[in-house]
Amino acid sequence: MRRAMNIAAASLLAAAFGAGCASFDGRDLMPGKSTATEVEELMGAPAHRLVRPGGDTALYFSRLPEGRAVYVVTIGPDGVMKSIEQRLVRSNLKYIFIGTSSMKDVRDLFGPPGGEGRLERQARTWWEYKYVDYDLRRVIWVQYSDDGIVREVLDMTDWEREDICSPPSA
Repeated sequence: MRRAMNIAAASLLAAAFGAGCASFDGRDLMPGKSTATEVEELMGAPAHRLVRPGGDTALYFSRLPEGRAVYVVTIGPDGVMKSIEQRLVRSNLKYIFIGTSSMKDVRDLFGPPGGEGRLERQARTWWEYKYVDYDLRRVIWVQYSDDGIVREVLDMTDWEREDICSPPSA
């Protein structure tokens, strides 16, 4: 009897763990069918909301600072999900323009940063976004001048999370 109860408890725990994993990236959501309410029930409260021209709303679900993903779900004016995408990918760096893009532009692209700080000597603010590119852990640092304009973008290996003492696997 006790063994059966332990097996049942383990099964419930595994099911709960599996349900939690499914909500991480919204894989159970269906464009054209899932509603905004269902999106938030599955993925949690968005870290950022952006109302776009035309009435669409972009909901940003950040897994930063410990995770390495920001999912953007687009909801139409009818309250139905149109799309979902992972925004922290290398190819999106082409949308950040040094000397032109602003803090708002970067936030609208990647969502809220996972870390931020100030470089007093350079009179710059920096934002940090961690992501995965294939099997490499990467980090993007975006630096802004005091007028909120992008002055530098660094995309580097995240050495804090890489084992630099081990040779690369073949």
